Amino acid sequence: MRVIANLITELGSVPNKTVEAEKLGYDAAYSAEINNDPFLPLALAAEHSNSIELMTSIAVAFARNPMTLANTAHDLNEFSQGRFVLGIGSQIKPHITRRLSMPWSRPAARMREFILAMRAIWDCWHQGTSLDFNGEFYTHNLMTPMFVPASRDFAAPKVRLAAVGPLMTEVAAEVADGMIAHGFTTAEYLRQVTWPAIDKGLAKSGRARSEFDVCCPIVVVSGVDEQQFEANLAAVKMQLAFYASTPAYKPVLELHGWEGLQEEAHRMSRNGHWQAMAELIEPDILNEFALVAETPGRIAALMHERYSGLVDSWECTFDSGDAALQQQLIKNIQGIS
Repeated sequence: MRVIANLITELGSVPNKTVEAEKLGYDAAYSAEINNDPFLPLALAAEHSNSIELMTSIAVAFARNPMTLANTAHDLNEFSQGRFVLGIGSQIKPHITRRLSMPWSRPAARMREFILAMRAIWDCWHQGTSLDFNGEFYTHNLMTPMFVPASRDFAAPKVRLAAVGPLMTEVAAEVADGMIAHGFTTAEYLRQVTWPAIDKGLAKSGRARSEFDVCCPIVVVSGVDEQQFEANLAAVKMQLAFYASTPAYKPVLELHGWEGLQEEAHRMSRNGHWQAMAELIEPDILNEFALVAETPGRIAALMHERYSGLVDSWECTFDSGDAALQQQLIKNIQGIS
């Protein structure tokens, strides 16, 4: 299993964090579009690293169009010497329409077309094919020499698509190079919902399982001492409660018979009761969504037991604060097949 480091931090800290991630042995590092731009950190990371893969997890596709995102991804891939992976997601409707003021319609169908449009643009630049993409949502049929990137030394970037529901998951397996599962998922959901959809998408594309990477930010509760464990536990419960309040993630709870949790968490969130929401995450729920390890040394064993064969890459959600301990954790996780 590959291990991916977290580069979600203030911009000035990215160079040092990147150097440290490469030194510790991480396979890759990711940034995210939360309250900062997702691409600027990876430009810095590319400048201060030599070998690790660099990925957005995620950039919001529907905040942009295929041409602008194709340009940004191409430039980062060239600058990093072919180490950039474009991780994208749809976000949810309120954020797209109300925060980002962009159109929303049939997200799985739109996303499929979005990725195919980017691939058509990259084919035009790299293979010299005529740009003639005319879809339901996007049209790209003009490309003059002036707008073709001068540097094309590396193949087009790989694309990973974030998905929760079966439709988006199937799209990921059909047209993307990998999938980013949501942190609010369970091993049972991966087995019953995610993998059947992946199999359908791979069948459509005619690709083998080995050609598709499943990445997941599996949540971990652990600590080198009681204080760190309790702080980590409190943070994870808050995070899970926030996810539980989101209607888009209700199917995950429904699979386990916990749909009432979503309704209560949503009601509390609308009333601003953010702190109290964490108490909704009872021990049985916590243990389904998170790996709860008394010590960091137990994390790899629990990861192997629950996610071996289901997940190829782990977006590392735990930092022990001890370099030697973290390095050993990374090696142990990388040993999981």
